[in-house]
Amino acid sequence: MAAQLQFRDVTLGYDRHPAVHHLDGEVATGALLAVVGPNGAGKSTLFRGLVGILKPLAGSIGLGDLKVRDIAYLPQTADIDRTFPISVYDFVGTGLWRSVGFFGGMGKSAREKIARALAAVGLNGFENRPIGTLSGGQMQRLLFARVLLQDARLIVLDEPFNAIDAKTSADLLALVRHWHTEKRTVLAALHDMDLVRAHFPETLLLARGPVAWGPTAEVLTSENLAEARRMCEAFDDSAPACAVDNLPSRAA
Repeated sequence: MAAQLQFRDVTLGYDRHPAVHHLDGEVATGALLAVVGPNGAGKSTLFRGLVGILKPLAGSIGLGDLKVRDIAYLPQTADIDRTFPISVYDFVGTGLWRSVGFFGGMGKSAREKIARALAAVGLNGFENRPIGTLSGGQMQRLLFARVLLQDARLIVLDEPFNAIDAKTSADLLALVRHWHTEKRTVLAALHDMDLVRAHFPETLLLARGPVAWGPTAEVLTSENLAEARRMCEAFDDSAPACAVDNLPSRAA
């Protein structure tokens, strides 16, 4: 299957301070890929580079025939300003900006799409609630509803099941599996290794650099996980963007 994404010796970071080093590899169209690693491994940094928030310090990220507007990005809930005075309905409606514009009016078709998205994530009756009144699980359902409306070919989820109840996790995981059956490409940063082993056929184990990338059972070995912890501890936080090291890579 053709590659949807190509990482070519990518280094990402902030103010010339690298957080992800020398990532090489490809993600096939329609892949369901978990990105895992210790805290500080660079998972969120990688996703910010992928969606265009961060420009690589070195190397490049190829999107194939995709444009940035073809990507739906679900950030961590901590990155959302929940004090912003917006209702659940209006927040979900921002997922339609590609079709109606940021200042476009909501016609009947758009209103019906918002209603269906809210129903799909179990938020019927919450339309007029300010987003700041939602629980953690409800907020995550809200973010998934916005992703649903974006109807994107590439979906990037940063810790989508973190700190939510089991029922919410199961409901949202069902949406992820549905996107996979629709041949959408889904990348998810996760920390629950049991969930990854059960539901994600491919995994990238990251520790600021790539540790292993391939079929999940081959990646999530005790040896690889120990190496990931060692690599995160060994990186020099004051290092500049660096030369190529002997780090593993993966090509499709």
